[in-house]
Amino acid sequence: MAKLGINIDHVATLREARGGVFPDPIMAAIICEKAGCDSIVCHLREDRRHINDADVASLRKSVKTKLNLEMSVAKDIVRIACKIKPDQATLVPEKRQEITTEGGLDVDGNFSKVKSVVNALESRGIATSLFINPSKRQIEASARSGARIIELHTGNYANASTRAAKRKELSILKNAIVYALGMGIEVNAGHGLDYDNVKELARIGGINEFNIGHSIISRAIFTGIEKAVRQMVELVR
Repeated sequence: MAKLGINIDHVATLREARGGVFPDPIMAAIICEKAGCDSIVCHLREDRRHINDADVASLRKSVKTKLNLEMSVAKDIVRIACKIKPDQATLVPEKRQEITTEGGLDVDGNFSKVKSVVNALESRGIATSLFINPSKRQIEASARSGARIIELHTGNYANASTRAAKRKELSILKNAIVYALGMGIEVNAGHGLDYDNVKELARIGGINEFNIGHSIISRAIFTGIEKAVRQMVELVR
């Protein structure tokens, strides 16, 4: 049975829109765990556009399931991760101008750097995952780096506009899953997954954990807004 990791970055994004303290991503993590998720995911970006250092420190203290820290290979971020010691670190590519992560980490093309970061994290007991595109070359490089886990980038599948294109991307992901499992690598998946497209991918099997954020936080606005309005109506009346 696949696990679910919930990315709470967008709760912090909403907080930063006003520069205040609400909504609190720590409280969001507590609610997500209470609802049955298996891990909490957050991305400490170099520009701190949503999750910040204090959030990560607080999450480390409060998360009871598993804390998965998405991060770049930048020295200062690696230093923070080694100090905080999340249960898992997921190395992702990062560009300052991007809205969200646009593709997988080029492990093969940046092998020495990635391997050194993997070694630094693993030596401190932090299970390390590499967020990669579903290609044999990247899977092989990930295995050589010493990472225990990969997370397959599912963006092409999620964004496919035709049924034929979706079937093609689903086949690519399936082949990557089989190949990675054959090499003894744990496989996770994420990016662009929602309440419609996750089902078909889940049927393939072999994926240990789905990491999903945006679609869950978006759905929560509508599943929870009626209750929130009713509570405020009671207070003002």
